[in-house]
Amino acid sequence: FFRTDGSFVVHDVPSGSYVVEVISPAHKFEPVRVDITSKGKMRARYVNYIKPSEVVRLPYPLQMKSSGPPSYFIKRESWGWTDFLMNPMVMMMVLPLLIFVLLPKVVNTSDPDMRREMEQSMNMLNSNHELPDVSEFMTRLFSSKSSSKSGSSSSKAGKSSSGKRR
Repeated sequence: FFRTDGSFVVHDVPSGSYVVEVISPAHKFEPVRVDITSKGKMRARYVNYIKPSEVVRLPYPLQMKSSGPPSYFIKRESWGWTDFLMNPMVMMMVLPLLIFVLLPKVVNTSDPDMRREMEQSMNMLNSNHELPDVSEFMTRLFSSKSSSKSGSSSSKAGKSSSGKRR
C-alpha cells in the first residue's frame, strides 16, 4: 500500500531480476530494473531497450521522478508552400512549362551551324509522310461508314417506294 508521501515497500521478494514500472495516465515514468542476489543485495538501473549494454545505476532506495506528462497524440503538421510545390501533380504541370520556356533560351539559335542542325532534325521528323495522320484516319473511318449507311438506306427506301406504286 502507498504511504502518504507516495512511498511503498515490498517484502519477501525472491532473488532474480525485476522491472518496476509506474503506470499513470497523468505522469510518465522510466522503467527501472532491480536485480536481487541470493544474499539479498539489490542493484537498480534504468532499463534501456535500445542499448541494453548501457548501464545507469540508481541509488537505493529508489526515488522515481516523473519525466513529464505522457504524449498520447502526435501534433498535426502545419501546411506550407513547399508541401504544395513538391506535390507530384504540381510538379508534373510546372516542370514541362519550365522546360518549354527555358529550353529555347538555353539553346543558342544565333549559331548558324546549330540552327541548320535543328532544322535538319525537325525535317527528318516531319519528312516521314508514310505514317498516317490520326485525324485523317478518323475522318476516313467515320465518313466511309456514314456514307455507306446513308447510301444503303436510300436504296432500300427506293425499292420499298417503287413496290408501293405498282
